[in-house]
Amino acid sequence: MRLEITVLVWGCVLALVHIFAAAHVKTRQYGTKWNVGARDESLPPAQPIVGRLVRAQANFFETFPLAIVAVVALCFTGKQTIWTELGALLWLGGRIVYLPLYAAGVPVVRTLVFLVSLTGILMMLWPSLAAGLGASLLLG
Repeated sequence: MRLEITVLVWGCVLALVHIFAAAHVKTRQYGTKWNVGARDESLPPAQPIVGRLVRAQANFFETFPLAIVAVVALCFTGKQTIWTELGALLWLGGRIVYLPLYAAGVPVVRTLVFLVSLTGILMMLWPSLAAGLGASLLLG
């Protein structure tokens, strides 16, 4: 199995970590009865950690589809290289580091780590984009 696919599978594990981390802190604040109920009642404002983990989860799910498309495109084009593997590892590593930084409320470093993960996605996308552009220029 290609490294990029393995990274994507670990990304699914990380998605579950995001989901359960946010659910855990919500349940800790609002209680088990709230968690297993219909959740119709009005709630007091969320504690800062709850908001951070919910936002980190939302941020992850904004970029995860991009990583999926990048890896699928690599599989279809056969353009995997050492650079796309490095991009996959940068994406996953950045996303792993991002979660605790966001949970802790670390501002600037968190954004830099996000940019590292975004760079990883771009490194995976570039060969497929370049192959498509090259084909367009040849056919055009």
